[in-house]
Amino acid sequence: MNYQIELRHLLYFKVLAEELHFRKAAERLFIAQPGLSRQIKQLEENYHVTLFERNKRNVSLTEAGGYLFDEVKELFRHLDQIETQLQSLANGKISTLKLGFIGSAVQTILPQLLLTLKQKQPDIELSLHELANETQLDLIQKKELDFGFVRLSETPIGLHSLPIHTEHFSLVLPNNHPLLKQEKPDLYQLKNESFILFSKNYSHSYYDLVMSIFQDHQFTPKVTLRTVNALTIFNMVAQGLGVAIVPASLKNGYQVDVRFLELDGLAQRTTLSLVWNAENRNPGIPFVLDIIASQGLKAIITDT
Repeated sequence: MNYQIELRHLLYFKVLAEELHFRKAAERLFIAQPGLSRQIKQLEENYHVTLFERNKRNVSLTEAGGYLFDEVKELFRHLDQIETQLQSLANGKISTLKLGFIGSAVQTILPQLLLTLKQKQPDIELSLHELANETQLDLIQKKELDFGFVRLSETPIGLHSLPIHTEHFSLVLPNNHPLLKQEKPDLYQLKNESFILFSKNYSHSYYDLVMSIFQDHQFTPKVTLRTVNALTIFNMVAQGLGVAIVPASLKNGYQVDVRFLELDGLAQRTTLSLVWNAENRNPGIPFVLDIIASQGLKAIITDT
């Protein structure tokens, strides 16, 4: 029998796929369990597939069910986005944008971008989230974040990116560190020091880039603390718990009792990039990209 599939069939399927329990799913949906079973059977008959494996103890998704679950989650995510954008338009806003960023973005492009956005479109609604690189990329791929400011060596497949700001590194030292007295300090002199670094959770590619600095100086650092927060790093250095290497722009905007030693002679450079999902149809995305393009930047596009 061929049933006309309605949105409620897909909603019932989604909830059951989340719960993997007919009674719990029926309770969430405020319907009787036999009614839920009937709706799922209609869905399976319409698509001519088995979506759930069932026995007296367990309910599990089949391969076809797993595929449909991914597609249905995306469908309902898009419906939620439609509702959000419609509400924004009804309230006189052109869009609601969710932006992710790492701390160094605040010291470079982010404040000016936000200012320009508000000047050109005062009613745009912005939601800002300070997140690690890997978290941002995951949310952008899921279209739960519209833009991200990240540090990465390669643009993930399916995403677009713009290199925003390339910079050298700085060494972060306590105020009384003896290395500050030397005209041309050698990083190798720190081989016995404790280092405080951004962790791999900050960015795998960034972490590998920093470790390549030590490789070039022929020693492996003694990393005693790892974090994703710049202020934590600076405070730990100020308390004498170690030294650090950070992007040079992070010396701006923090009131901390440490000294920054420029490492502009190193070959390594780190780039802050703006990343977004090409399939995200949020109407505010082209508006932001137009502002970025007006500054002469071009996107790096990775589709395959």
